[in-house]
Amino acid sequence: MQKLNNTQYFRVQKDTEVIVSDVIRTVYSALTEKGYNPVNQIVGYIMSGDPTYITSHKGARSLIMKVERDEIIEELLRFYIDHKINDHKINDHKINDHKINDHKVNDHQAIDR
Repeated sequence: MQKLNNTQYFRVQKDTEVIVSDVIRTVYSALTEKGYNPVNQIVGYIMSGDPTYITSHKGARSLIMKVERDEIIEELLRFYIDHKINDHKINDHKINDHKINDHKVNDHQAIDR
């Protein structure tokens, strides 16, 4: 029996840091393997907070509950902006620069004639 006047220590191990993109990738894979539409299921989870939208296959359900739903939305939105919106802006600038350079060549050709 321990003495009641001594304080005991209890140490909880910290969970390893969870990377949201890895969670999304694992959950997507698990849902696909089980034959679910992963987009519909993940949206259902994000909108409702109900983890039963996510399969327990590969530990996907417990894994997705380790991150906040707003973190999932942030990651998806950040990826969309970086790859859909910003890439289009870069490509639009390249196309416009190319058109401007073509006009410069045509203007010089007209002067040379």
